[in-house]
Amino acid sequence: MFTDSHCHLSFPELLQDLPRIRADMAAAGVDRALCICTTLEEFDDVHRLASDYDNFWASIGVHPDNEGVQEPTIDDLVERAARPKVIAIGETGLDYYQMDERKGGRSVADLEWQRERFRTHIRAAQQVRKPLVIHTREASADTLRILREEGEDGGSRAAGGVFHCFTETAEVARAALDLGFYISFSGILTFKKAEELRQVAAFVPMDRILIETDSPYLAPVPYRGKTNTPAYVPYVAAQIATLRGMPVEAVAEATSLNFETLFRDIHS
Repeated sequence: MFTDSHCHLSFPELLQDLPRIRADMAAAGVDRALCICTTLEEFDDVHRLASDYDNFWASIGVHPDNEGVQEPTIDDLVERAARPKVIAIGETGLDYYQMDERKGGRSVADLEWQRERFRTHIRAAQQVRKPLVIHTREASADTLRILREEGEDGGSRAAGGVFHCFTETAEVARAALDLGFYISFSGILTFKKAEELRQVAAFVPMDRILIETDSPYLAPVPYRGKTNTPAYVPYVAAQIATLRGMPVEAVAEATSLNFETLFRDIHS
């Protein structure tokens, strides 16, 4: 019934407990999950999950935060994206969260490597015709600018994709929607201080919403602070159902259909 569109089951704290996690998913009605790659070094573990289980799929990408790892080329991404059950490019994007020039930290100019890495992912996604999984944190203006510069405008050349774990403003959401992207909400939506984010979730069209856990991070209330798993994605759906005055089953159906529409290669 429910689909977790973004989780990290290859991370050790979840991988070592996979049988229990899968049992909990089944009990919670979570039928499918997209396992997200964050480094080239991690890809084989992520892809093995998709290969071993018929209700898991994989992405290929290098997270913008990751330094000291193998830098991806377009060919690296294209080659891995061609493997069975790889349905997305990412997690990719920009993250300026820890940048603080006033405290001797790095400047925006210092993070040009992030922007070039992002462009590499966009070009690979366009080449293989698979959607992008976008991470943006305190970098929305540059994220949107680069997407536009690379032709991600909803046109025939565009790969499209999803802004995952969305925490930005309504204006950013509107801009992402205008570019043809989906918006994915995580357990943050259930947090007490997330009222502005709940307002965003209330206005995003229902046919452009995905739900996710980003597990092992960001467990929803009432499990906040604990290790997150895909079994908790129904709590995100329940929050959306409350905001929109609709049954949670309808949210599950709509977001699962959206997942199938965006990640069209799940049927191949």
